[in-house]
Amino acid sequence: MLRFSVAIILLAHSIPGIFDNGINNFGDLYLNQIGFAPLGILLAWLIKLSHLVAAFCLIFDKYVKWASIVTIFILMAGIILIHLKEGWFVVGAGRNGVEFNFLLIFVLLTIMFPYGLNKRKLKE
Repeated sequence: MLRFSVAIILLAHSIPGIFDNGINNFGDLYLNQIGFAPLGILLAWLIKLSHLVAAFCLIFDKYVKWASIVTIFILMAGIILIHLKEGWFVVGAGRNGVEFNFLLIFVLLTIMFPYGLNKRKLKE
C-alpha cells in the first residue's frame, strides 16, 4: 500500500507539469536562475521523468530500491535548494517547508527496508 500511495504522489506531482508548462518554467525560471543554466530545463525534465519511472517501478514492484534511491536524492536536493529556507511546515505555520519531503524520504526508506536494517524478517 505504501508503494502504491507514493507512486500516486509521484504521478500527481509530475504529470500536470508536462501539460501546463510547469516543468519548463521550473527549469527556466528557477533552476537556471540559481546557477544551473543552461541545463535547468533538461534537469527539470530529468527530475520529473525520474518521478514517472519511479512511480511505475513502485507500482510494478521492480527496481524499487534503485527508484527509491534516486527519488530520495532528488527529495534531498529539493530540501536543500528549495524547501529548507521556507522552514519545516508545508502549510499552516509556514509554507513550502521540508516536512513533506522529509516524510516521503522516510516512507521510501521504509519501502526499501521493511524490516529495518535487520536482514531477518520479524516473526509474525
